[in-house]
Amino acid sequence: MPELRALLFPPEPRRFAGQRWVNVALRSVHLCAVAGLGAGFLHGLPPASWQPWLWVALASGSALGLLFVWSDGRWLVQPPGLAVLAKLGLLGLAPFVPAAGAWLFLGAVALSSVFAHAPARVRHCLLLPARWVPPQVRR
Repeated sequence: MPELRALLFPPEPRRFAGQRWVNVALRSVHLCAVAGLGAGFLHGLPPASWQPWLWVALASGSALGLLFVWSDGRWLVQPPGLAVLAKLGLLGLAPFVPAAGAWLFLGAVALSSVFAHAPARVRHCLLLPARWVPPQVRR
């Protein structure tokens, strides 16, 4: 377990050359895919018309999440990481409650907006009692 903790929680966030541009590119692809997905949800289109956007959104969002976790695993227990889980939960309900699909989608978009534009003190606080986060990297 100490190896996993060291891997997830480096003393300083990891970076690589070009990371900012990889992040910008992934976010851009993700936003475009979310727009395509939103058209399907908001206009009640048949799944075949928006499912390709779903896969692009899931792939780009997963890549972003992996990048954030690799850089600093605390993201998993901070509001943006937890918001991603909440958004996946909301969107995961959509196939089971099709009549609420548009509202679930809008809820996920609202969560994204709130945590993307919240002050740093909100975005970077540890919300869960993260006893498994080494004390030297808690901020």
